[in-house]
Amino acid sequence: MSTQCTAEQLVFQGFEGARVVADFNGGEITSDAGALLLEQSEQAVGIIERLAACCIDERNQDRVKHPLRSMLAQRIFGLCLGYEDINDHEQLRYDPLFQMICTKAAIAREREDREALAGKSTLQRAETPGNERYH
Repeated sequence: MSTQCTAEQLVFQGFEGARVVADFNGGEITSDAGALLLEQSEQAVGIIERLAACCIDERNQDRVKHPLRSMLAQRIFGLCLGYEDINDHEQLRYDPLFQMICTKAAIAREREDREALAGKSTLQRAETPGNERYH
């Protein structure tokens, strides 16, 4: 049986100015393309936006690196994709597709130009009961 290979590119709907293409040539890849479906669901329903609106973020906004909405998206999308362990976010925070859907911003072409998502320690502080800065 011969193997069939294709050089065809699959172009998906753009996102916030970013081009989303599957070209099967390697390079920068995502750990889970199912995140695209989750992002489309979020656009239709807006549950993360509504959850973020219910939270009071009392952190000093001049020092905030990761917006609360982004951290909520990161954790919720991670859970939906099967990453229940917060330690998984140490790798997920660098995933280009995961970054795009969690920040709702176009991503730069080069990894060095892109901001990583929140790490496990930042997410843990936000989830820990009794941490009054996130209520």
